[in-house]
Amino acid sequence: MTTYRIAEAAALLGVSDDTVRRWVDAGRLPASTGRGRAVVEGADLAALAEELADHPDREASRASAVSARNRLDGIVVRVVRDTVMAQVDLICGPYRLVSLMSTEAADELGLERGVRATASVKATNVVVERP
Repeated sequence: MTTYRIAEAAALLGVSDDTVRRWVDAGRLPASTGRGRAVVEGADLAALAEELADHPDREASRASAVSARNRLDGIVVRVVRDTVMAQVDLICGPYRLVSLMSTEAADELGLERGVRATASVKATNVVVERP
């Protein structure tokens, strides 16, 4: 039987240790004590992981669901749309960032001049989010 410590379970689920402890305290995730530490059985953790994948938990922060580490808060200064693509210009402190995305994505995010947004930069891509 495979077991995971709270920190390991949190890392696998992409949430904080405190979130996993809250789930254990609320009875959402069964845990037992092994060697003086709370541990979660692998099967129980897998079941919760599937549940979270099907129905994302609102407690989990958006940042935990994003693999990009360079996140810059800013304001949208320009949005140019055509039928398929949109160009979104942001000012994030001293930086000006430009993101190309589908027009559908820009519309779903409600991106317009003056809207607060977060740019997540990973490699050469800029991902834009609304807080």
